[in-house]
Amino acid sequence: MPARHTAPKLILHVADDSADARLDAVFQALSDPTRRAILKHLDGEALLVSELAARFSISLQAVSRHIQVLVRAGLIEQARSGRISRCSLTAGPLLDAALWLNRYTRYWQQQFDVLAGTLAAIDARRDAAAVKPARKPRRRPPSR
Repeated sequence: MPARHTAPKLILHVADDSADARLDAVFQALSDPTRRAILKHLDGEALLVSELAARFSISLQAVSRHIQVLVRAGLIEQARSGRISRCSLTAGPLLDAALWLNRYTRYWQQQFDVLAGTLAAIDARRDAAAVKPARKPRRRPPSR
């Protein structure tokens, strides 16, 4: 019997893909200033959708759409009781985003270190110039 040729299996990191998808959803949700403002209002307190909507100059329906984006990203939980919906902040996805961003702080830190060195050199030159005694102006011989 001839050996069957099978195509190599493409192994996907399913856990990484789903984590990436969640992270994408978080950053996409945070990309809108209205959604960031909603999260700010929910910091420390749960609010009804109508209470949230009252804080914005957009319609209740528009606020509800923003809330749904935040819910899909896992940033907000909604508890429903009949027609009433109470929203609360879920900080876990924000922590995931912060941890992801934190991986790149070494690059920022390198830039800050270069800036600190440059500023220190400028300060040292300025201090050295301030300490040098001022040169006396040369006297010109009297003209004849």
